[in-house]
Amino acid sequence: MASSLRIGTAGWAYPHWNGIVYPKTGVHPLQILSAQFDAVEINSSFYQSLKPELVKLWIKKVEANPKFRFTAKLHQAFTHSRVLHEEQIREFKEGVRPLMQARRLGALLMQFPWSFKFTAENREFFIQLRRAFSEFPLVAEMRHSSWMAQEAVGTFLDYRVGFCNIDQPEYTRAMPPTAFLTSEVGYVRLHGRNPQNSLGAFDRSAPRGRQHDYLYTEAELAEWAKRIERIGQFADSTYVIFNNDASAKSVVNALELQAMIKGVRTTAPRELRRKYPVQLEKFGPHRAEQQELFQAA
Repeated sequence: MASSLRIGTAGWAYPHWNGIVYPKTGVHPLQILSAQFDAVEINSSFYQSLKPELVKLWIKKVEANPKFRFTAKLHQAFTHSRVLHEEQIREFKEGVRPLMQARRLGALLMQFPWSFKFTAENREFFIQLRRAFSEFPLVAEMRHSSWMAQEAVGTFLDYRVGFCNIDQPEYTRAMPPTAFLTSEVGYVRLHGRNPQNSLGAFDRSAPRGRQHDYLYTEAELAEWAKRIERIGQFADSTYVIFNNDASAKSVVNALELQAMIKGVRTTAPRELRRKYPVQLEKFGPHRAEQQELFQAA
């Protein structure tokens, strides 16, 4: 499973990561992340269509890691406003097509709101959206637990849409932790368990940093490691994305989980190690050199 498992973060363009994850000048963030991880989820595509020329630049920034893949969130106009205008669909496809052509696209994520419950009408829209993007590997994140029904999961299977397994705070009819695999792509998103980030009805006026401020414990990561291993036994590829970006906690947890499942400890950025000395004690340069020597032996 280790060869087909890719762990990474949701997004990378966070000013609060400068000087902690990234050096203050000189190196593109994707060069830093692609040296640490094998995946990243594009957040900006949720708000606007991507520019093909910018996507091609991103591809160049990760070329040192041939295993690296991007995943991207579908525009909110499709999943939240339910607008399927041909011109907007065409524009969105043009933006992600360079990733497909370069074989750097892992999946397109349809992130639906909690209000998108399993009904006959919503099932039909789900199918329409799948048909509109039929040439892409699709994964859907459902935040309402009604999508755990047998018929709902059957719809995922029938239309070859990956089921996004999520971790989130508890709230009314929230999707609980799962280990479903409904297509060749396994997908996991870990949002953290901060109650101020309940994905159904949280206070949208709260600063994003507070909403996504949660650091998973080693025991909590171990729970998910078991689920991820079950998914990875049958998936062609599995993506695990951390969305708890506050104070770069997503980077810390991604490093920890990567070491836990894959046995790989890369050298964490120095300032990040200073900020999280307990969690990243074993992610210094000396530890990484010891691991390389051990593996070579």
